[in-house]
Amino acid sequence: MIKKLRQFLLLALSAVIFFSASASAATEIICASTTSTENSGLFGYILPMFEKKTGIKVKVVARGTGAAIEMGKRGDSDVAFVHAKEQELKAVEEGFFVDRHDIMYNDFVIIGPNDDPAKIKGMKSAAEAFKKISGSSQFVSRGDNSGTHTKELSLWKKVGIDPKAQKWYLEVGQGMEKTQRIANEKRAYTLTDRGTWLATKDKDKLEMTIVFEGDPALFNQYGVMAVNPEKFKHVKYKEAMEFINWLVSKEGQQAIASFKDSNGNQLFIPDAK
Repeated sequence: MIKKLRQFLLLALSAVIFFSASASAATEIICASTTSTENSGLFGYILPMFEKKTGIKVKVVARGTGAAIEMGKRGDSDVAFVHAKEQELKAVEEGFFVDRHDIMYNDFVIIGPNDDPAKIKGMKSAAEAFKKISGSSQFVSRGDNSGTHTKELSLWKKVGIDPKAQKWYLEVGQGMEKTQRIANEKRAYTLTDRGTWLATKDKDKLEMTIVFEGDPALFNQYGVMAVNPEKFKHVKYKEAMEFINWLVSKEGQQAIASFKDSNGNQLFIPDAK
């Protein structure tokens, strides 16, 4: 009798563990996102608030925007949180994503050695600054089809320069924080988003400074969108939409607005409509 009771209790315990694990797995979504949202610490700040409210865990896979969008196109994520609006809208038009929303913005800045060897401080436009850097100083590019890389290439195009294969141009295929470190080591210039710069410059002890900022062309919009459940039946669309709806809600937008660096600088400005 005791033996049968033990067997029953073991079976019951196994069932509880199984269903608990299943329930836990059902409440986790995969968010393909940019390295800037991860490097800046934004997700580490806002996700615990969302998870506490909904019970849904968000697993972030941080990579360049291009790679993050491709993840969604393969059905390997449930939601994408990225910053290359033209690419995002195209992916929605192609049917890979649905329910895209603007979420927040900041801006890109050009950083370089403290003594600014190319003397680009005070120039009128980012494109002109790029033109002056070319050939006279080294430039480090993420080279990873990220939102930052996309913006950088558009600036070279504006001044009619193809930087690839140039001795002064280095593509590293890395995220933003690592790219900044490499630029620092080489006393080179690079384009970065302000959020990553503010969040990492002191921690990484970078001997660099912002040498150009303020051009409207450096506006940096972030958006979020769900992977289309009609194309990929296995994605967790309901949970993805709970995440998106929270991000665009007053609570989510306030969470983004309250995220600041150690010096009290606001890193992202919420702008969901």
